[in-house]
Amino acid sequence: MTGGAGFIGSHLVDCLLASNWSVTVLDNFRTGSAENLSHITSRNFSLVRGSVTEKDAVDDVIKGCDVVFHLAALADIVPSINDPMSYFETNVSGTAIVTDAARENGVKKFVYAASSSCYGLPSEFPTTELAAISPQYPYALTKWLGEEIVRHWGNVYKIPWISLRLFNVFGPRSRTSGTYGAVMGVFLAQKLAGKAFTVVGDGDQARDFTYVTDVASAFKQAAKSSIQGEIFNVGSGGTYSVNHLVSLLGGKKTHIPERPGEPKVTFADIQKISRLLEWTPKVSFEAGIESVLSQIDYWKNAPVWEPDSIEAATADWFTYLGNGLSRY
Repeated sequence: MTGGAGFIGSHLVDCLLASNWSVTVLDNFRTGSAENLSHITSRNFSLVRGSVTEKDAVDDVIKGCDVVFHLAALADIVPSINDPMSYFETNVSGTAIVTDAARENGVKKFVYAASSSCYGLPSEFPTTELAAISPQYPYALTKWLGEEIVRHWGNVYKIPWISLRLFNVFGPRSRTSGTYGAVMGVFLAQKLAGKAFTVVGDGDQARDFTYVTDVASAFKQAAKSSIQGEIFNVGSGGTYSVNHLVSLLGGKKTHIPERPGEPKVTFADIQKISRLLEWTPKVSFEAGIESVLSQIDYWKNAPVWEPDSIEAATADWFTYLGNGLSRY
């Protein structure tokens, strides 16, 4: 597995070990953390420090593996706008290296962590896997290009593959450091600091918040299934407004400008994955929020974002995606 020390990856490690799988993780800790795996004592687990851009490290980890889960990636919108080539190197070139190592080693299943951001600003809800591809920023583009590499290598070299397009994953161990990112982590740090939640626009925008253990189970189900050569949405079966999230977290809010290139709604159509992989989400949005709040101290060292620092961090976002228009 690549990226196993990350947010989703570490939960997938737990899920697989609980089912008596043997798991080897490759991670360079650029976005992941050794702390996410520190609780593991299983002899069926091993951790290798290295990057997906390092062919020798990738080959060493994949050699002898039956299944490859490829989760390693650079995430978040803002840094991808500021430094697109780093995203291309990791998310595109790195994916090519991992996929080719899978080809060379004859793996039996390749499962790719794709992103629903490939849909851009969808016009249909719930959004099916047949919706138009329209990435709005480099992160989204590079994750989709990675998916295309997996599809192409799989089809040409007969690698059994599945791609999972993930929608707004949340839960314990989501990243606490680095650049301005996903709303859940931003809000949890603000709550701990007693600050107002920075709500983008009117807060009526809705997201398909999907709990991380459900996502991990989707990866395992994809690996176990005889289905191959398919793309699946992974979502919660619902969509929830940011204002509803604020009401569940509890606290004051302040409003900041809407951002270009962000959809008003994300909402996965999960009929395909439910039918073909027999997977359905188990954790409700409300139960997931309760779980996160019970472990909120995890975010005690996370950066606390406020309107001024968010404005500075997202300046390039508005400059490039907003065609230089005023933010106010």
